[in-house]
This record gives sequence, C-alpha cells and structure tokens, in this order.
Amino acid sequence: MAMASPSWSSCCTSTSTRPLPSPPASSKRRNLWRASSGRRSASGGKRQQLSIRAVAAPSSAVDYSDTGAGAGDIPSLKIKLLSAVAGLNRGLAASQEDLDRADAAARQLEAAAPAPVDLAKDLDKLQGRWRLVYSSAFSSRTLGGSRPGPPTGRLLPITLGQVFQRIDVVSQDFDNIVELELGAPWPLPPVEATATLAHKFEITGIASIKINFDKTTVKTKGNLSQLPLLEVPRLPDSLRPPASNTGSGEFDVTYLDDDTRITRGDRGELRVFVVS
Repeated sequence: MAMASPSWSSCCTSTSTRPLPSPPASSKRRNLWRASSGRRSASGGKRQQLSIRAVAAPSSAVDYSDTGAGAGDIPSLKIKLLSAVAGLNRGLAASQEDLDRADAAARQLEAAAPAPVDLAKDLDKLQGRWRLVYSSAFSSRTLGGSRPGPPTGRLLPITLGQVFQRIDVVSQDFDNIVELELGAPWPLPPVEATATLAHKFEITGIASIKINFDKTTVKTKGNLSQLPLLEVPRLPDSLRPPASNTGSGEFDVTYLDDDTRITRGDRGELRVFVVS
C-alpha cells in the first residue's frame, strides 16, 4: 500500500522560514536581572543589590590664622588688614565674624614685623596725629568702647565722626580727639563739635603705655564756631560709678611703623590707626 506523501501548507512553510522577532531590549534587561538575582554565590547566599550613595563633602571654614608671611609681605598684609575693617564704620557695624577676621589680619601683620616693638628705640614713631580706622570695642554700640560711654543709635542723637589721637613725645601729651554731630530739635540744624580728651602718657614697659586723664574740652564748629572753648567739669571720684574708671588706661603697641600702628588694650580692645 502506497503511503501518501506528506503535504505542507503554505502558511506553515512561510512561518518556518521567517526569523523570529527578538525581544525588546528592556525585556532582555528584565530577564537578565531576574536571572542574575536568582543566582547564588559560591557561599550559598543570594547576591544583594549594590546601593551607591553620593555624600557631599563638608565645606571647610576659611582659615584667617595663617601667619606664614614674612617681612617682605608687610605692604600686602597692611592692605589685607585695611580691607578687613573697611565698611565697618570703625567697628560700630562689626559682627562677630568681622571681629575675628580683623583680629586674624592684625595678628598676621604683627607676626610679620621685622622685630618686636621697642618704644625705647621707636618712640619717635609715635609722634604725630593718627586716625582711628578700627576699634573692636565699638562693636558694643557705645562711644566708650569697652568702657562706659553714651550709646549710639536712636536713644541719643549723637553721630560719631572721625576719631584721632594726637601724640607729642616731648611734652608727653596724649589726646583723643572725637568729632561729633549732636541732634537738635526741628527746625534747628544739628550741632557739630569736637571733643578733646586730654591725657598724659608714660612708658611702663618695652611696648606698654599708660595714659592718665587730664581734662575734656569741647569746641563747636559751623554756625556756632564763635562760641568759646568749653571745658567739661569732671565728676568727683566719689560720685562716679565704680566701673567708670575713665581716668587712666593701659595698652600695648603691638605693631608700629611710619604709617600704621596697632594697639591692644587692657580690656582686650584691638585698635588700628593710620597716620593722618
């Protein structure tokens, strides 16, 4: 009996010769992930997914305490110090960060000096009129600095102008000169005046100075410049508060050259002067 030869349908023939479509790439990745996640390591445990987390490094604070400068860098260190105190209204507008920055810049200049201050040899450099550019004590918002004094702001209509020191090494005069503007009731204009706090000074150490208060005088300017010089009477010691010892003070001259002077007071006050 003859067997019938098998016959293939055209649809099957065409299907067998057409290549199978490849799965999408995303499907391949999912299958590979399932396969890899199901594999076991040589130790018998399942592989765990590795998690990578980026952690930002903490920002480092600016270090103002670098004192590696030498004497040749003194001009640039002076500029750095004056830049640190610029815009602080002589310290009245200084924040704690400003105080730290100014102190660090002053220490750099002090450390770069060719030699420590010796007033026995450098006394002549004190001679003259010096302008105050910065006082750390003014950050207390009082005109007395670290000592008692009238407050600034709206409580009293007093505006602080320029502050000078006039030093005469022959007569040993040491005068603090303060320019003030005193508010007046409307419609009167403000009163401009110059107060001079006269002292005598003496050298008490290699770089230490002690000043003793003598008197305070006030001279009006502007429209009232014709008024005579006014000497402000000093309160008797028995009537002054115990904390208001304005009669004397001591400070160290920590840097001194022909145009710049740095002093540090007995209450931790830092002052920076330039020749006027």
